[in-house]
Amino acid sequence: MAAARPKSRTGSFVVQGTILAAAGIIVRLIGLLYRIPMTNIIGDEGMGYYSTAFNVYNIVLILSSYSLPLAVSKLVSARLAKGEFRNASRVLCAALVYATCAGGVACGVVWHFGSFFAGTVFKTPFCVYALRTLAPTIWIMAYLGVLRGYFQGHGTMIPTAVSQIFEQIVNAAISVTAAGVLFKVGLDSNRVFETTGYPEAFGAAGGTIGTGAGALTALLFMLFLFAVYRPFMKKKIRRDRQGSRESYGHISGVFFMTVMPVILSSAVYNINAVLDNSIMAYGMDALGRGEEFLALWGIYNNKYLLLVHVPLAMANALSSSLIPSLAAAVARKQRGEAARKTGMAIRFSMVIAIPAAVGLTVLAEPVNRLLFHSGDTAEAVRMMVWGSSAIVFLSLSTVMNAILQGLGHMNLPVRHAAAALVLHVAALYVMLMGLHWGIYSVLFANILFAVIICLLNWLSIRRILHYRQELKRTFIIPLAASAVMGAAAYGCYQGLSRLFGGSGIATVGAVLAGVLVYGILLLKIGGVDAQELQTMPGGTRILKTARKLRILQ
Repeated sequence: MAAARPKSRTGSFVVQGTILAAAGIIVRLIGLLYRIPMTNIIGDEGMGYYSTAFNVYNIVLILSSYSLPLAVSKLVSARLAKGEFRNASRVLCAALVYATCAGGVACGVVWHFGSFFAGTVFKTPFCVYALRTLAPTIWIMAYLGVLRGYFQGHGTMIPTAVSQIFEQIVNAAISVTAAGVLFKVGLDSNRVFETTGYPEAFGAAGGTIGTGAGALTALLFMLFLFAVYRPFMKKKIRRDRQGSRESYGHISGVFFMTVMPVILSSAVYNINAVLDNSIMAYGMDALGRGEEFLALWGIYNNKYLLLVHVPLAMANALSSSLIPSLAAAVARKQRGEAARKTGMAIRFSMVIAIPAAVGLTVLAEPVNRLLFHSGDTAEAVRMMVWGSSAIVFLSLSTVMNAILQGLGHMNLPVRHAAAALVLHVAALYVMLMGLHWGIYSVLFANILFAVIICLLNWLSIRRILHYRQELKRTFIIPLAASAVMGAAAYGCYQGLSRLFGGSGIATVGAVLAGVLVYGILLLKIGGVDAQELQTMPGGTRILKTARKLRILQ
């Protein structure tokens, strides 16, 4: 029995991560679907305003509250692992105070300095409407992050997963509706002021209204769950007999020291996006290509990156479930358990990321044609073909950051990201101004950024855990299975397109064929074994089917 426990605990974070990943994929698919009508309504220029506003929003969110789920879950899980229910509750109170202060200040900064960010920093003054509309959402997200982190610290990702789906459904419905309504208002403003730009700017602002409405819906849902759970929490606190009582001052200090490295690490990632935006805008203008920049930036963010981020849901979900799990293992001083969880997290992220990168490469054209009916799909296809490897390195860097944070080495991801950022900016400048690679400069520079972080994180994890990642089942088998999958998917698409004329049926059929081939090969050549399959939601059913078909013995 004792020997079985580590396996159970090791697999539990994968189950929770899979649940959150499923929700993340649903959320990203909804995001893909609602961006299509939004792009059709406001065009690539409008989506350029939308993307620029979100670049500012993201960096302010990072600095104020984005790290709250991670920090709260880590501190809560570490205390629950030792039976300190009262201290876990005090972490929640300290986090809510922080959210009130940080969220309020961040909201005020975005509202009052919106014109400066839009006009001076990004040379896109019309994005100020979208940016100011996002300001209240930052405050809402602070409280939402605390509650999500609290439940994650208890070892359940289900509240976060369900709230994310509700958030995105409301976001999609209101974003598209508001974008359409305000686009028409912008047309009237064009006629009144005898100028151009208002329809796209107002339409982008309409899209950001949905973001706030979705966040508010998710917050109300989490408050409802918290109200239901509160009596059980109070009962556990009354039964808490642990002698250690942490003061609010001490907890606030620990919380701040946990939040700050996460903020700095995440901020570097998003400062990266802000610098990319600014460098590209000024650089393209200096090269005499300023007029084409906004449309290209819209394609890069709202077509290429949008597709890249769909498979990243697994890495993000594994990270969210892994951090509290590793923190609990560290609190119990179970080094071997931490190493097992590290290996499993890296391997499962690669099992998803590698085939996703291959699939989006070979099916770049049909997928883009299926999803995006307006604007320049040819440019989006080229970006995907050249930049799909980003999926692998971004997934790996995300999971490795979570491993280091879960192990308590909060400062290492900050240092690694800062070093990578310096090299990234230098490479971007050379590619843009020296090699004249245009929008592809930012694409390749971001891949380099992720690769550098992966290498630095890898060296640190080896040093801390005295651990070496198993290579065959982590990289070689998924890569081999993905190569066969890519050939099968491409061949299937070519065959079906002759029957159905390159329609959506051919694309969906090719995707399904690729998934089926990859899944069979992964099981057949030992990428995932029966025991690991059973740890996943629905894995028992898949295992029975695989054995009936003699894919697994």
